[in-house]
Amino acid sequence: MASHRKPRSRIPASLTGHSRRTAVGFTTAALASVTLLSQSANAAPTDPKPAAQSIEKVKEKVDTLYHQAETATQRYNAAKERTDQQRAKVDKLLDSVARRTEKLNEARRMLGAYATAQYREGGMARSAATLLFSNDPQDVFDQSHLMDRMTGRQKQAVDDFQKQRVKAAKERGKAGESLASLTASQKQLKVQKKTVQDKLTEARRLLANLTAKEKARLAAIEKKKAEEARRKAAELAEKQRQEAAARKKQQEQNAGDSGSTAPSTPSVPANSSKAAQAIAFAKAQLGKPYVWGATGPSSFDCSGLTQAAWKSAGISLPRTTWDQVKAGTRVSTSQLQPGDLVFFYDDISHVGLYIGDGMMIHAPKPGDVVKKAPITEMPIYGSVRPS
Repeated sequence: MASHRKPRSRIPASLTGHSRRTAVGFTTAALASVTLLSQSANAAPTDPKPAAQSIEKVKEKVDTLYHQAETATQRYNAAKERTDQQRAKVDKLLDSVARRTEKLNEARRMLGAYATAQYREGGMARSAATLLFSNDPQDVFDQSHLMDRMTGRQKQAVDDFQKQRVKAAKERGKAGESLASLTASQKQLKVQKKTVQDKLTEARRLLANLTAKEKARLAAIEKKKAEEARRKAAELAEKQRQEAAARKKQQEQNAGDSGSTAPSTPSVPANSSKAAQAIAFAKAQLGKPYVWGATGPSSFDCSGLTQAAWKSAGISLPRTTWDQVKAGTRVSTSQLQPGDLVFFYDDISHVGLYIGDGMMIHAPKPGDVVKKAPITEMPIYGSVRPS
């Protein structure tokens, strides 16, 4: 019995030359496609953006933007303070110019009355009257023969007119310079305002683009950071207590060795009652929103809060962190007392009011509120005791 074999697949004879080569090409391409699809199916899917790394980078970027915004806020505060001062100066000068102009006009009227009387009486030529009413009063003085014919009161009128005109010109010049300075300050204010707004807009955009899962991870990172800051604050508070006890013991020992009955130097600063008032004020602001450039009463930025707190105790502080850090006695972190100002970052762009036990009250950043926080949550620049 003859066996039947499966016929071989052949390329039809009709496909010769170019057609045959084309068919072979299609077959090879098909095999390659199958191989690639098989490899893709077996390969593990890749994540182009690992969640942990992405969130940490977003957090770093947002923190940087908030820090830059706070630095720009202090520049804005400084520019606003200069602008306000310059505006007050300009207003004062313009008032002075108005008063001086009135005096000048009065002198002009008096001079005109004398000139008119002399002209009518024929005591002065028409040319003399023309000179008296000229734009340059110096022309009058250059005509000595006219002055010789004037009475003492007439000469005094010319004198007064000349003096008032010179003074008015000087004051108008000062006002012009002050107006130019005010315009420059206003431009700087506008630049700093835009810088703050741009930084905050970028930070909000980054946060808004996070998924719910990413936001949860970011919150977990923030929580862990806050816990670490509280732990360090507790360690700092314990160190402060130990050092205070050691200082007190040393003072008592020194007093005993010298046989003195004088009391040792008190550990509480002389302005402790005012510090208590400043702290009481700050506590009353807890929960109020941070708003950059704000000084109260409904919202604050960091230096606006510390300024308002100490103002309530009768002590005036400058507006910016850069000036507040110079307003008082520098103290070490280990010797902090309630009411002291603690400054942060190398650029001194943030400040908080120390309340003891390693804690402060501060206005943190946009989107947040006045709150209590460990002073260890940011790098400390230094501290000042207002006086």
